[in-house]
Amino acid sequence: MLGGVTLEKFEQDMHEKGWVIFEEALPDDFVKELRDDCLKWVDICKKYQIKNGVNGSGDGTAHHCLGSGDSIDRYVDMHLFHPYISRYFDDQPYICNSLTPIGGFPGVTTYVHKLHRDVRTLIPGYPLKLNMLVMCDDFTSENGTMVLTGSHNRPDRPSDEEFGRYHERFVGRAGSVVLFNSTLWHKGVTILGSRPRVALTVGYGRAFVKPAMDYARMLGEVYGDSLSPLTRQVLGYNSRVPVTLDEWYQAVDKRLYHPDQG
Repeated sequence: MLGGVTLEKFEQDMHEKGWVIFEEALPDDFVKELRDDCLKWVDICKKYQIKNGVNGSGDGTAHHCLGSGDSIDRYVDMHLFHPYISRYFDDQPYICNSLTPIGGFPGVTTYVHKLHRDVRTLIPGYPLKLNMLVMCDDFTSENGTMVLTGSHNRPDRPSDEEFGRYHERFVGRAGSVVLFNSTLWHKGVTILGSRPRVALTVGYGRAFVKPAMDYARMLGEVYGDSLSPLTRQVLGYNSRVPVTLDEWYQAVDKRLYHPDQG
């Protein structure tokens, strides 16, 4: 049991509310490392955004920030929430679909501030993706992510009036972690004051669902060989797609796409 949340409580809340918070699941010193590394990656990705004409000054977000051996790599390898994530996916294999540090810079508005959900395909009773939000700063009634509880099963977009009237906020101290159904309608808030409100977001999906980044190809074989079996699974090394006939025609134990991936 993590953060006072049993698997039974997790299942009930995910079914009824669409989200669960694990209070202060991470120690303060590690959260500080995560915060620093998230901001480091935001700065790195800002250079790519400007260089490739995505925007003129960076948008305060970073994407797919793995491979440097920092605290984000270590966090992914901890698998603190594996029992819950596995239960969410019916104890079937799952993989990391996305990994996004959010700078939460004061006064900055980005795509995360629009009302949205993070997967467009809705199959009632069959969740395809799961979102994780790691609070690297305190989330309060003023700066916490806004969410429409229970909206994960509805196909239609809530009106702005409905969302404004009935939304709740993710609130917790730094080190708290939220898991929520990726079809839950939510939006970020504009941060006030002078201090960024930093968060690390991670998306998980069923192993056969194409991720936003090919992590196994990005990180490479040497990196993959250093990983535990569970981390190899989560980073997609067991559900790779062959690109040559030689890669396709392999013995079962050497195939890139393992037979248990769905």
